[in-house]
Amino acid sequence: MKEGLAENKVLILYILNKLQDGIKNDNLYKIVSSTNNMNYFYFQELITDLIESSLVGSFTNDEDTIIKITSDGQNALSLTKSLLPGILKLKADNIFKKEISNIAEESSVITEYIPKDEKNYTVKCRIVEKNETIFEVSTFAGSRDRAKQISDNWKNNANNIYPKIMSLLLDGDNNE
Repeated sequence: MKEGLAENKVLILYILNKLQDGIKNDNLYKIVSSTNNMNYFYFQELITDLIESSLVGSFTNDEDTIIKITSDGQNALSLTKSLLPGILKLKADNIFKKEISNIAEESSVITEYIPKDEKNYTVKCRIVEKNETIFEVSTFAGSRDRAKQISDNWKNNANNIYPKIMSLLLDGDNNE
C-alpha cells in the first residue's frame, strides 16, 4: 500500500511539473484519475498530504482552487521520479496532452451570475485567452432561472454567439 501511495504522489508531482501556472484542482483530478484510476476522496487526501509537506501549493483564483508544484516538490520529484513505471509516465503524458487542450478550451469561456437581490441578477459572460480577458459582456437577468439560462447558453454556445456580437459591433446589421 505504501508503494502505491508514494507512486500516486509522484504521479501528481510529475503532472504538476508540466504546468508552469498550475491547474484547477478538478482538472488535475481528471488527468490523474484517467491515468491511474483513483477516487476523488483518495486524490484529495494525496493533495492535502502534498500541501502539508510543502511539495505543492494551492491558491484561490476567481473562486477556483489552483494547485501548483513548489521548488521543494520539483526537488522531491527529481529524487523519486524513478518510482513511476515507464508505462505510467507514457500514459500520463498521453492523457495530459489530450486533457490539457480540453481544459484550455474549457477555461476560455467563463460565466458567472451575481445576485443583486432575490429577483435581480447580473450575468457576466467572458472569453479569456492566456489569462487575459478578450471579450466581456454583462447583462441584467430578472430571475435566477433566466440568469442560469443565459449562463448555460453562453457556456454551450459562446463559439457561435461571440462572432455574431463582434460582427454586429463591427459592421452593424447590413440586412436592413
